[in-house]
Amino acid sequence: MVACVRCLIDGRVQGVWFRASTREKAMELGVRGWVRNLPDGRVEALLQGEEEAVEALKQWLWQGPTLAEVADIQCDTVEVPEIQAFEVR
Repeated sequence: MVACVRCLIDGRVQGVWFRASTREKAMELGVRGWVRNLPDGRVEALLQGEEEAVEALKQWLWQGPTLAEVADIQCDTVEVPEIQAFEVR
């Protein structure tokens, strides 16, 4: 079953390679979507793929790259057309 979620990641998540690391992990897990910085210092990610893979990436977001310090993550299920790849925006 395909899952699609939009996550807002809060904490020290900009300037620590969070987006690039998320893309790398998503590609490893076969998850499609995108990740981008927000003006308020958070990172936003759209994750689409097999339910287990999306869940694994959501759990990884709590860890992130070495220099990240994740304080909170809010994820909501969303419906979007099928995405073909994972990109950093």
